[in-house]
Amino acid sequence: MTRWWRQIVAGCLIAAATISGIGRASAQTLRIGLAEDPDILDPTLARTYVGRIVFAALCDKLVDIGPELEIVPQLATEWRWTDGNKGLVMTLRPGVKFQDGEPFDAAAVKFDIERHLSMPGSNRKAEISAVTGAEVIDDHTVKLVLSAPFAPLLAQLTDRAGMMVSPKAAQAAGENFGSHPVCAGPFRFVERVAQDRIVLERFADYWDKDKIKLDRIVYLPIPDTTVRLANLQSGGLDMIERVAAADLDRVRKDSRLKLATITGLGYTGITINLANGERSKTPMGQDARVRQALELSIDRDALNQVVFSGEFQPGNQWVAPSNPYYIKELPIPARDAAKAKALLAAAAAPNPVVELMAVNNPEALQIAQVIQAMAKESGFDIHIKATEFASSLELASKGDFQAYLIGWSGRTDPDGNIYNFVSCKAPPALNTPHYCNEDVDRELTAARETEARAQRLPHYRNVAEHTLKDLPIIYLYHAKLLYAATTKLSGFTPYPDGLIRPQGLRLD
Repeated sequence: MTRWWRQIVAGCLIAAATISGIGRASAQTLRIGLAEDPDILDPTLARTYVGRIVFAALCDKLVDIGPELEIVPQLATEWRWTDGNKGLVMTLRPGVKFQDGEPFDAAAVKFDIERHLSMPGSNRKAEISAVTGAEVIDDHTVKLVLSAPFAPLLAQLTDRAGMMVSPKAAQAAGENFGSHPVCAGPFRFVERVAQDRIVLERFADYWDKDKIKLDRIVYLPIPDTTVRLANLQSGGLDMIERVAAADLDRVRKDSRLKLATITGLGYTGITINLANGERSKTPMGQDARVRQALELSIDRDALNQVVFSGEFQPGNQWVAPSNPYYIKELPIPARDAAKAKALLAAAAAPNPVVELMAVNNPEALQIAQVIQAMAKESGFDIHIKATEFASSLELASKGDFQAYLIGWSGRTDPDGNIYNFVSCKAPPALNTPHYCNEDVDRELTAARETEARAQRLPHYRNVAEHTLKDLPIIYLYHAKLLYAATTKLSGFTPYPDGLIRPQGLRLD
């Protein structure tokens, strides 16, 4: 480790130690190191992976998932389909309060669902687009009304689309609600300092308070994986998410730490600007052959070995090869630099210059550098643009990018990994390439209308045949979720969705 790097790490440790003083007043303050700073803390508008980790303590959902991806009760205790699967009747848990003391009831569910559907900038609207509204049957019974059968709905309600916020607080705060969110979860919002910390404290009237052992949770964004681990080893943090694969040996050899892992639901890939403003007007954006050449330049297995020590799972689709919805007839293509050069020659772009935006953390930049080196052999001149995470999301939404190395946290239903990123009707903030293919839309809609996997698979195969040729996204790999924590922390169970659920967590 060089002298300047030691100085940076030491400085960060001092800062973390100062921040950790927030939690020293209570033995049950859990300090979690996040890989990025979340975006807005409003379930309707939010889109970041780390935001979902904070929401797991802040905002309960209508339903949740178990460790094996089964759907389990949370704010709703029972549900049943009616009206030819165009109605979902949900029985709500009695005695639940929002963190402002307001009662949680069917009217609140109606408000929240309709807020997801109508709020400007909503990132939930497309996730539950088949829902036209909600009907209050009685205080503890609500019916979601659908325009057509929608198989992924329950899975969507296990995430931000199912999170319930206080109608009173949301109406009072308006567009500023995300700066002081009020939900029905086990911890209430206390403060946020951008790029520094988010502080939550236990909500005394939580409906399932016997499972909550912590008094306070402090989330600390520390993008650098090495510094994040150093803070954990020094005692400045109690837990970190997304340990770098290269650091796994350090964790395993440290008797003060323990490791938890699970294969996630998401993916990481290169999103390419096809029609989002002036910056799409490049050979890469306008000619699929150039995108195909870039894919053929990449050896996914080698990328996994170099950056992730072979821990992750290479992939070329929106679900992993181990997923039952993976289209086996369209496997990962082998690297073929000669064919890539031929495609570039046919596209009259033998040496395309491409700006690849990547989040400015060591792991993402290493991925970008490996891709840069591999693609150079085919004729690509890739320039890496290191960008702060939240800023990269904003630039992508505006179309101020050519190619963007970015991941998606994943959903239990395959629709949640594909629809919002390639559908013509998807939010522009998620379909940042502005890809639109009417055949793809038709197949995605058909897949949403049936629950049986055997009936959905042919539709997803048709989607894959189009998107793997058009390549609005070049899928690269599916991550293993890696967590490290002090041995003093007990009760943690990793879930495939990556959320850190506070129920049962305790510092001994």
